[in-house]
Amino acid sequence: MTNPLVQLGSLGQSPWYDFITRDLIISGDLARLIAEDGLRGMTTNPTIFEKAIAGSELYDEDIRRLAAEGKRPVQIFEALAVEDVRAACDLFLPVYHESRGMDGLVSMEVSPSLAHDGAGTIAEAERLWSRIARPNVMIKIPGTQAGLPAISHCLALGINVNVTLLFAVRRYREVVEAFFTGLERRMAAGKPVAGVASVASFFVSRIDSKVGGGTAAIANAAVAYQAFEELFASARWQALAAQGAMVQRPLWASTSTKDPSLPDVYYVEALIAPLTVNTLPPATFAAYRDHGMPAVRIRESVARAPAVLTGLARAGVDLDEVTRTLEVEGVKSFAASFESLLKVIEQKAAVLV
Repeated sequence: MTNPLVQLGSLGQSPWYDFITRDLIISGDLARLIAEDGLRGMTTNPTIFEKAIAGSELYDEDIRRLAAEGKRPVQIFEALAVEDVRAACDLFLPVYHESRGMDGLVSMEVSPSLAHDGAGTIAEAERLWSRIARPNVMIKIPGTQAGLPAISHCLALGINVNVTLLFAVRRYREVVEAFFTGLERRMAAGKPVAGVASVASFFVSRIDSKVGGGTAAIANAAVAYQAFEELFASARWQALAAQGAMVQRPLWASTSTKDPSLPDVYYVEALIAPLTVNTLPPATFAAYRDHGMPAVRIRESVARAPAVLTGLARAGVDLDEVTRTLEVEGVKSFAASFESLLKVIEQKAAVLV
């Protein structure tokens, strides 16, 4: 039987891994996921790094050395994260070359404290891009209002960008506008747009966690996919594509199932679509390998979306307000994880040194 994860790739959806640890890399497990399960990329965030560093002794020697050199917790974290991301990038490099830059990408996020600081986001994105120094790294920038100019700026420089924390279709459209603007600026400067990679990470299941049931999140994502098809059929995009630009694919994030009454691969199955990415946490990745049933189902989800969204409105659910709240909560959550991560490093350093 063909591995369901490999089948996803053949249907036009790239399975990525929403997880990183040093053990995953040095044990050979990541290489096996790439070789056997068709893994096509990797995403990270402060919560993932917090769990990785707090739950492993593999970082202790580096923490001891860096702390002894007088490095602050934030500097120690960056050094640890950059080493892991570089190593993962190197393992994914064959996928990156084989896909001509569409896949084989590994994401690292700017500090969540910069979510509403466009200038600070730009400075950190440029610094991380230069420090990691891998063609297949992506810098994650939150898709907040302040993040939009930073997205355009970084793309114009040729920095690969993963736009994260998207909940609203309206904001998604603004992100695509920022993507187009960045590549147009790059083209106007006489620089190549070919090879500049970007994804727009649309968070899914958290909407159902907020409003209840299991239909709102998929309907919202399906409408975003409709917007994707519309925007990337435009004359504006065709002009960029004619110069070799790569499409900014929607990336489905937060696709693990929070409601125990729903199947564990519920959100994965409903959002299989061409020219998309699904970044899966380990448990969901393993579940899909075991009993996924790949088929392109986005058309069914799109067809059901209007009735679902009308029903929400009649029930008094203001989806715009829900998505605004989720963006605020998402920024706060990642910022809290980042502060917790720095506290873990500070405590480890105190003990180790």
